[in-house]
Amino acid sequence: MAGHSQFKNIMYRKGAQDAKRAKVFTKIIRELTTSARINPDAEANPRLRQAIIAARGANMPKDTMERAIKRGAGGEDTADYVEVRYEGYGPAGVAVIVEALTDNRNRTAAEVRAAFTKYGGNMGETNSVSFMFDRTGVIRYPKGKIDFDTLFEEALEVGAQNLEETEKGYEIECSLENFAAVRDGLIAKFGDPEGAELVWKPQTTTSVDEEKAASLMKLIDVLEDNDDVQAVFANFEVSDEVLEKLASGK
Repeated sequence: MAGHSQFKNIMYRKGAQDAKRAKVFTKIIRELTTSARINPDAEANPRLRQAIIAARGANMPKDTMERAIKRGAGGEDTADYVEVRYEGYGPAGVAVIVEALTDNRNRTAAEVRAAFTKYGGNMGETNSVSFMFDRTGVIRYPKGKIDFDTLFEEALEVGAQNLEETEKGYEIECSLENFAAVRDGLIAKFGDPEGAELVWKPQTTTSVDEEKAASLMKLIDVLEDNDDVQAVFANFEVSDEVLEKLASGK
């Protein structure tokens, strides 16, 4: 029975991972299709170039990516997607920004509002919390092929503001205005990054206790699980001890 139970747990985790991967693909395909409508030439379309980098970073099959681009360029996808940003407060007064790409504003707004309400938050007006964040470009490279000093020198040369080493790799930060130049300069030197995107970086963070953190994580999970939602940002920090407890389900 123990072996059977362990197998079921493994299958459950694999199923959850596969479902999450499918969600990621759905979001990236939507972005590829939408940006390809503007111009299917990635060299002349920074938004499409960014979506292609995201697709490669998620290990999306090349034919899947190409079909999405062709569908957008050929007008086969008739859904009219628009970019929408929602803002509000989660548990413990944490500021939350939700970026969405939707073909139905009313549906998406209702679902996002319902998530905030269910998990102890409330949705506000546009710009109600974004003033607490900076719009920042982030480019990520893995460790191994590039050493820190070489990347640091090149990042400064092309106009980056900061370079941080993380457990998984390197994160280069730059201003919104310099994002395309920094990204393209680094690509010319080191090849495609694992990711290149514009994020909302909090100016300060709010410390959240275990009880509030559990509700906050559920809120973020529900928002990220929504097909219309492309990204979620929040200005909080949680201790490693609390994160381990939440991860273990204790």
